[in-house]
Amino acid sequence: MEPLKHECGIALIRLLKPLEYYHQKYGTWMYALNKLYLMMEKEHNRGQEGAGIACVKLGAQPGNEYMFRERAEGKDAIQNIFSSVYSQYKDFSQERLNDIEYVKENLPFAGELYMGHLRYSTTGKKGIRFVHPFLRRNNWKAKNLCLCGNFNMTNIEEVFERLTRQGQFPRIYSDSYIMLELMGHRLDREVERNFVEAQERGLKDTEITHYIEDHVEMANVLKTSMENFDGGYVVCGLTGSGEMFSIRDPWAIRPAYYYRNDEIVVVASERPVLQTTFELECEDIQELRPGCALLVKRSGECEVKQILDQKGDSACSFERIYFSRGSDKDIYLERKKLGEQLTQLVLASVDNDTEHTVLSFVPNTAEVAFYGLLEGFRKFVHEKKIQAILDLGHTPTHEELDKILSLSVRSEKVAWKDIKLRTFITESKSRNDLASHVYDITYGSIEPYMDNLVIIDDSIVRGTTLKESIIRILDRLHPKKIVVVSSAPQIRYPDYYGIDMPRLEEFCAFRATMELLKERGLYQLIDDTYHNCQQELLKPKSEMRNCVRDVYRPFSIEDINKKIVEMLRPADVTTPIDLVFQSVEGLHKAIPEHKGDWYFTGKYPTPGGTKLCNQAFVNYMERVYQYEQKF
Repeated sequence: MEPLKHECGIALIRLLKPLEYYHQKYGTWMYALNKLYLMMEKEHNRGQEGAGIACVKLGAQPGNEYMFRERAEGKDAIQNIFSSVYSQYKDFSQERLNDIEYVKENLPFAGELYMGHLRYSTTGKKGIRFVHPFLRRNNWKAKNLCLCGNFNMTNIEEVFERLTRQGQFPRIYSDSYIMLELMGHRLDREVERNFVEAQERGLKDTEITHYIEDHVEMANVLKTSMENFDGGYVVCGLTGSGEMFSIRDPWAIRPAYYYRNDEIVVVASERPVLQTTFELECEDIQELRPGCALLVKRSGECEVKQILDQKGDSACSFERIYFSRGSDKDIYLERKKLGEQLTQLVLASVDNDTEHTVLSFVPNTAEVAFYGLLEGFRKFVHEKKIQAILDLGHTPTHEELDKILSLSVRSEKVAWKDIKLRTFITESKSRNDLASHVYDITYGSIEPYMDNLVIIDDSIVRGTTLKESIIRILDRLHPKKIVVVSSAPQIRYPDYYGIDMPRLEEFCAFRATMELLKERGLYQLIDDTYHNCQQELLKPKSEMRNCVRDVYRPFSIEDINKKIVEMLRPADVTTPIDLVFQSVEGLHKAIPEHKGDWYFTGKYPTPGGTKLCNQAFVNYMERVYQYEQKF
């Protein structure tokens, strides 16, 4: 119920034919530019803090610009960017705009390679200089590099140290800039390798330039750039000479999808984006495999190449539950399955009383899981009807059949998102009061004091909105019982691969567990975990274990659920409240191909994740728990 900032969105388009082709077939040379706009709008769910686009024009003559970039901040960044680009054409006559040779020579963003990016900050760093794409300039076209990505690296300090040891001097300490400098450095070396080869062949002047541009191997650049990064990523790039690439992390954490035919090569963070924008079938689109790169050469030749050996199979399950577009065929079915699998647990919570139970959902991202739960209830009621008829032991009368068949599952639209809390209100009491009114309810939707009210959410992370708004406002309907259902398991551990959940104390499940440890006098376990985390941090990353998992071992899921309810219940609410979470086993049953479950299990796919989780517990003890005062 609390919006999370998360991984970014990427979009790439490479035209494989001259601009004249698209102008004749589709009626405009802006075909790719228009498609890029659609792709980015379809990925708007992945970034609302900023956006940027870039374009490379092939065949430009010296003295003319051939790389273009436009960036903007804020939720309206996409519209602002494309308005700015299109406004640059308004002073040209229609005759000029239809003259493709003139367009190619004179108009900005009239090229063959396009890149788009939508940003959500996972580091808290603000400002236009942190908005992708990033651009590294050079007088040699082949050395110009434009970079964007959906990534978060866990070992940026190690890579930074490596760069500075080589004598480089990165201007900004961030994974994006450091990656740009590292990859740019390796691109320089690749260009110089070809320069030497060209000289050895007896080539001179512009002959050398053409040789370099025709023989740059981005696979070499990526192998030497990405081999030491630890994290989840999809990194995309364009070079000034016309190379395009997209590489996925070897643990398969972050997703990328691509499509190619004889006209285009396109890449996006989500499959439905490509389906809708280019009118494709699901089967037309390929997923970029772990450690692989999609490489499109200046000539238009395209290949998928294994750059890094696959190191894991940890595609992010939380992305499927919450972040990705639910219009994807597989994701839709997975979310329905997540909801349906909770049927028995919810039925147990309401004592199988389907006649006096109303099902609903909040927020809208939980709607598909709600349909699954609804389907599960319908199956239960259907079997209940059959058994009731069989139990009669005789041919039923019309009245008996009518009574039995009238049994149904009740569902209502109970909660509505009503307002957005404005950031200019900073005084805490005012903010809390307004937060309690973010949602509104449908009055009269349940029978007061008679009906159980079941509300399903896709996940429960911090619990803040539950406490400050949802529970209190649902209580106004006077239900017999409130059952809050999460289609995801308890979120217990931070994420370090691109989702804004880096601190343990943010999670209501962790806070509840720490309270239980104190209540039961298990201070020694807290003490041991703190010191064990410190000891692990002294080891090489590859040998570390996640000691934070130890704090959960004394308690069942039900123990933690009860404590969460106790902590989140508003003081003036007396209605019985129950929490129902998906199990980890249920998660994998519903989403078998996405095994990345570190949010729920603490089993991080990379050594860097384990290290940062141990560090997070040390930080928590010393900052929030005030370890020095307790022991």
